[in-house]
Amino acid sequence: MNSSRSLGLIGGLGVGATVHYYQQLARGCDQRNCTLDIVITSAYTPRVFQYVEAQDPNGLAQYLNGYIQRMHSAGAELAVIPAVTPHYAIEELIVISPLPIISIFDPLREKLSRRSIRRISIFGTRFVIESDFFGALANIEIVRPHPDELDRIHSTYVELAAEGKPSPEKRDQLTAIARTLIARDAVEAILLAGTDLTLLFDENTTDFNCIDCAAAHIAKILTRITP
Repeated sequence: MNSSRSLGLIGGLGVGATVHYYQQLARGCDQRNCTLDIVITSAYTPRVFQYVEAQDPNGLAQYLNGYIQRMHSAGAELAVIPAVTPHYAIEELIVISPLPIISIFDPLREKLSRRSIRRISIFGTRFVIESDFFGALANIEIVRPHPDELDRIHSTYVELAAEGKPSPEKRDQLTAIARTLIARDAVEAILLAGTDLTLLFDENTTDFNCIDCAAAHIAKILTRITP
């Protein structure tokens, strides 16, 4: 059986997201009759938040690049960040990284275009929601949740990232907000822009229209690392 190209994954952002990417990539490689060759490091989520809150993309890029350099030394050929918030510094990171980086933005834009979706709302950290996804989605109208809804989405995401496990209560709370946004604000789809949200939702089991950023990202990664 052939091996995939060696992938460097910056883990720890949070643990549940790392596990999800690892499982899905291993399963995808198996379906393509190859074994997954992967190097995983573990970054620190609060440190990432500090850089984003300080509006310091260069500092964040340097921090993440330290992990990429270690994975490069271990033989990785491509790098991936399995979380949305650190993509705040993706442009700065691409410039200094010793490895090509498979960004989450490109497959997401492709997916939105294929489904002709033009009006969305974002579920993720406060930084992602308030930044309108870092300006990565041209020609897409982004509807922000009300302040109390945003607080709930952010706190739920941070708890998921820290705990690495789902709960029915968290799922019910976010489902209620999603339904409200769709009914009240004519939102066409909820963008699941936080990998740890896969602990609660996927596109096939939600009862509201959503786009799973992690699923699109993983599909793109598999095309890059498998024969």
